[in-house]
Amino acid sequence: MRAITLANNGGTENLIFNEVPTPEIKENEVLVRVRAIGINPVDAFVRTHPFALEMFVNPQAGETVIIGWDISGVIEAVGRQVTQWKPGDEVFGMVNFPGHGKAYAEYVAAPADQLTLKPDNISHEEAAAATLAALTAWQSLVTYGKVKAGEKVLIHGAGGGVGHYAVQIAKHFGAYVVGTGSAAKKDFILGLGADAFIDYTAVKFEDVVQDADIVIDSLFGDHIFRSLEAVKKGGRVIALLAPFTDEKLMQKVQEKNVYAHTLKVTSNGEDMQQLAALLQSGEVRSHVSASYAFDDIAKAHDEIETGKTLGKIVVTLP
Repeated sequence: MRAITLANNGGTENLIFNEVPTPEIKENEVLVRVRAIGINPVDAFVRTHPFALEMFVNPQAGETVIIGWDISGVIEAVGRQVTQWKPGDEVFGMVNFPGHGKAYAEYVAAPADQLTLKPDNISHEEAAAATLAALTAWQSLVTYGKVKAGEKVLIHGAGGGVGHYAVQIAKHFGAYVVGTGSAAKKDFILGLGADAFIDYTAVKFEDVVQDADIVIDSLFGDHIFRSLEAVKKGGRVIALLAPFTDEKLMQKVQEKNVYAHTLKVTSNGEDMQQLAALLQSGEVRSHVSASYAFDDIAKAHDEIETGKTLGKIVVTLP
């Protein structure tokens, strides 16, 4: 089968097309013929940085590295212990994250319990988009944020991959949603259902919001201190990138009695089922801003690295 292997850490020239053996499945796995792949910032981060490759993939010595985790496709074969799937089923999910997902390939061996049935009203592109990013939004808001109806939720980067799902999920639970973004994304974010929009380039969000029940912070660095200014006492701050290890940061957390958690999203078939139901009902939709052919994977990486993606980027296979 064709696969995109990572020759070395660095630029997109290190994404190499190779013929590799079709994976053999274990008893609890299924073989998926991939129709679409979701592209995430972490893909480019792993491609670029050796420490990120070790952190998120952790390949064995001498092992061929195939990055990526987000797939949608058709089951070709099932392991002996697999009873919930059969050949021909259309499924999607995030495979072995963190770990060696090997999604950049024509066929992927995936644990059966990490997948869910693709709704028949969405495309493989829309399904592949709604994996890592949508799981991150779900686990941030639901698993750890415990979002409730009537609460105020501040979502940073509300027009991006994670953010555009987070807006829709928060609205599903009846929250009042404030989304931040650039002015160019205002109409898109409000169109997702956000109740209010803050142009982060024009005003300081913490001057506008100081009473959020939940803040979803997706940025590096000292931005997290500002998010703590925007959350009310006893609220919750879920960070996607910032660790709560700084002494001054933890002092602020304790002063405000805030629940502070740095999310480590994990593959979870039950969460995928919840997301699939929302995609089926139309309460959540994937906005795919760009779809590239498999041979154009470098262009997909170039675009995701701009940090200005509207919604999601995917790659399709014939």
